[in-house]
Amino acid sequence: MKIVLAYSGGLDTSVIVKWLGETYDATIITFAADIGQEEELRGLSQKARKTGAARHYTLDLVEEFARDFIYPMLRANAVYEGQYYLGTSIARPLIAKAQIGIARQEKADTVAHGATGKGNDQCRFEFTYMALAPELAIISPWKVDAFRAKFPGRAEMIAYCRKHRIPVEASLKKPYSMDRNLLHISYEAGILEDPWFDPTTRANKDMFKLSVSPEDAPDRPEYVELDFLKGDCVAVNGRKLTPAGVLKALNTLGGRHGIGRVDLVENRFVGMKSRGVYETPGGTILVHAHRQIESLTLDREVMHLRDSLVPKYAELVYYGFWFAPERECLQAFVDESQRFVTGMVRLKLYKGNVITCGRKSKYSLYDPQIASMEGVRSSYNQNDAAGFIRINGLRLRARLAAQGGPKI
Repeated sequence: MKIVLAYSGGLDTSVIVKWLGETYDATIITFAADIGQEEELRGLSQKARKTGAARHYTLDLVEEFARDFIYPMLRANAVYEGQYYLGTSIARPLIAKAQIGIARQEKADTVAHGATGKGNDQCRFEFTYMALAPELAIISPWKVDAFRAKFPGRAEMIAYCRKHRIPVEASLKKPYSMDRNLLHISYEAGILEDPWFDPTTRANKDMFKLSVSPEDAPDRPEYVELDFLKGDCVAVNGRKLTPAGVLKALNTLGGRHGIGRVDLVENRFVGMKSRGVYETPGGTILVHAHRQIESLTLDREVMHLRDSLVPKYAELVYYGFWFAPERECLQAFVDESQRFVTGMVRLKLYKGNVITCGRKSKYSLYDPQIASMEGVRSSYNQNDAAGFIRINGLRLRARLAAQGGPKI
């Protein structure tokens, strides 16, 4: 038996790699996806092998993550339940896809992950396994009775790591889970399970990694100009960048001004509500800017139809159906809608706020002559509005005549 474990080096997978070795007569291979965790990846290979892994792989997937996963999602303006920018959700299909590649390279017969049996990540990993490599067996320790009996809570896991001299950032004093990638950092569990707990106080502000608090942000605003090509941001302040380069630049800018902090109670796919705290500085700026360039270039009916599909698209990403046919169909529609979403947006960043200061495009559908209130001659005849309104009001007049009209 040969098991490839999706390994982050965090508390859960640090315990799991050791537990797999103790529980199964198998070769354990660990795999980490570099999707922008930065310093979290340092020493991961040595740590994994010391903990029981026969081999370790770390793959640089940062550009693929930005180009093939984050950017297509941003073209759809996908935000789950109006607040969550899907930073963790969009990363899992890529990690699982790359993990399958390692499993095939190693001729492994089993894949494993550290996602809890109460969360969404188990779905995202396992739906990807099923979509791309259904022949592989799956071990999900949190769904194994013996594992949960041994580790009923984070305190037991931390104690286990201390016993086996496994270094982890989590502690009994600061017991929350953190997950970082290029798009965001998420914080959940432990002290954050109380939805009344305030992580923004001075005593708790050290939790945040990507952004300063809006109160500590500069007192002077900063302007940024973003160039878009077919729905994708391709330059920041005139400097052409790769998708990953754009996100890195905007994470720095947004973080400096306290942009992108979100604290929400969300509805998990498995049915429960959970509290999460997120930092998404660059993504918040991009979604805002993308909306602004669309306001100039996207036809009204196309925009309204696309917007009606955004909750479904976001739901598919959140639930883990990235490689499902319905997401691919929605993506085709989204990408077609972006053909003329090209131009520049100017924003002002100030103390947690993203403020629009201008937008322009050679494909703009905004006609200043038609829109002007100054009596400028144009192809629009205001007299036409009388017939337009009368026709659209016909059903309202008919309802009043036949049924007595609305309740007042």
